[in-house]
Amino acid sequence: MNGDPLRRTALFEAHRALGARIVPFGGFEMPLQYEGIFAEHAAVRKRAGIFDLSHMAQFEVRGPGAAEWLDRLTVNHVATMRPFLARYNIFTNDAGGARDDVIVYRLPERWLVVVNAGNAAPMWAYLDERRVDGVELANCHGERALIAIQGPRSASIVSELADGDVAAIGNYRCAEMRVAGVSAVLARTGYTGEDGFEAFVDSADAVRVWDEAIAAGRSHGAMPCGLGARDVLRLEAGMPLYGHELDAEIGPLQAGLGWAVKLDKPAFPGKAVLAAQAAADDYPRIAGLVLDGRVPARAGYRVKRDGVVVGDVRSGAIAPALANKSIATALLERPSATVGTRVTVEVRGTDHPATVVALPFYRRESEAR
Repeated sequence: MNGDPLRRTALFEAHRALGARIVPFGGFEMPLQYEGIFAEHAAVRKRAGIFDLSHMAQFEVRGPGAAEWLDRLTVNHVATMRPFLARYNIFTNDAGGARDDVIVYRLPERWLVVVNAGNAAPMWAYLDERRVDGVELANCHGERALIAIQGPRSASIVSELADGDVAAIGNYRCAEMRVAGVSAVLARTGYTGEDGFEAFVDSADAVRVWDEAIAAGRSHGAMPCGLGARDVLRLEAGMPLYGHELDAEIGPLQAGLGWAVKLDKPAFPGKAVLAAQAAADDYPRIAGLVLDGRVPARAGYRVKRDGVVVGDVRSGAIAPALANKSIATALLERPSATVGTRVTVEVRGTDHPATVVALPFYRRESEAR
């Protein structure tokens, strides 16, 4: 953040009271872990975990031209979204790379665009510079909180907190209702690979919602979770993290997100580049790796095939959901990205064997085929 002072979410003191280990992330002081990354990971996979995601930027877009304006700046359809839908989307640059990946929520009188914390300032500047007549923008970063409850018992916990029909909220849907007695947008979205909910509330109400979620979650075996567990969970679920599997040079096709790129749209930044990439199909791409041993693979480690460098690791972790295997994503040249290909990962000067596998590494039972 170029030396800017770190910010704190409305829940900072609550995290300290729970004994969280605090670290800098996305310009904020955020909890990395409470009882431990593996314990928190297990809670989410088996029961439920509660996360503070208030460092994420929330932008509101209003006005009669909002839908069409957002549609021209993103790769996925926006204008066709019905009220109370949520949709994954990507803002691209003219070279076909990603400015940011976001979730867009369609509400009756506005659109909510949730942006990665580290991209909050450049994304706001980008959108503000392109504002047109009929479009109103509001930057709610730091004024709104976001609390996520994720895991197989999340619906039971949220049902105790909300005054509406939680079960009626489908995947990638949202609703306006009261949660812990305060106004909220409640969405069935998340970043863990499990069923879960995210509650958007005013920062002034965050402590109340957090405390009641923690209290309601105790009987369900839920626990507060930090960014460490969140990163392992999202990696197991094959979800990209901006700056790793997706960035200004790694575009959505390379990241394996071609399903979100609608080349039938009239225009969006980088469309011609992405169309040419899709036609040629010769670009480097993100692939999954499972190492033979348990040596952790870290971002930047070189990947080789027959002794020749063919790419580099983008993310890596020990995966509890895969019997503690060492997993990683890597940006690989196309011929080496085929499932089943044997490669090596160079770790501190030693090459460790690995196999290219399909993503995601993990699917919850309801998604497994």
